[in-house]
Amino acid sequence: MQQTVLCKGHVDLVDHMGSDLTVCNAARVSFSKDTEWEIDEEAVARLKESGSSYHEEDVRKLSIGDTKLIRYLARHNHWTPFAHPQITLRIKAPVSIRTQFFKHKQGFVENEISRRYVSFEPEFYFPQWRGKPTDGAKQGSEDFIKLDPEAEKNFDNVMRLAVYTYNELLRNGVAPEQARFSLPQGMYTEWYWTGSLAAFARFYKQRIDPHAQWEIREYAKAIGKVISPLFPVSWESLIS
Repeated sequence: MQQTVLCKGHVDLVDHMGSDLTVCNAARVSFSKDTEWEIDEEAVARLKESGSSYHEEDVRKLSIGDTKLIRYLARHNHWTPFAHPQITLRIKAPVSIRTQFFKHKQGFVENEISRRYVSFEPEFYFPQWRGKPTDGAKQGSEDFIKLDPEAEKNFDNVMRLAVYTYNELLRNGVAPEQARFSLPQGMYTEWYWTGSLAAFARFYKQRIDPHAQWEIREYAKAIGKVISPLFPVSWESLIS
């Protein structure tokens, strides 16, 4: 499952552990109880009528009681049951946006690609430019604007010069761990990002906020689209 972001960026699902049922049973263990999936008889009937084959996981659903439990846990901020399911993503984003991802530490671990070891050509983010705030704020942006051709050309030239300089440093025998100093924050990087369902929900709610940078909001939306089908009841309950 892949979501494309910012033209060359993406959010890929690598792996996940657990389900909505995991959340329920993590909560019910306090009473030494657990629960099971129910069979969605209406879904079974529809599939049989259409002649379609199906597996048990295609027709299972949470009980009404388990759905209510998840919503109760989320509403009252009982977050520990949501910390048991885990999701691993592979994300590609500009370095300056990656920095914002890595500010989220609780419940996450990351491993990033290293320019000490890879030699493929760097890729860069060429943004749709936005205007600076007109209310005196030191951060944020306003509507999209169009640069004059000279300014656009200058930005393109800087990116090209960065790649040229990087390759020239390598050609002259400079260690890759130092040659990378020439590469700007608009360069794309990639990393594995693993976290709990609770941690991803916190990230999403903070980074989908209108005050967050537009680029990180786009990544938050993409992450939501990846996680929502895996934990539909929990995700909806956590982010609402």
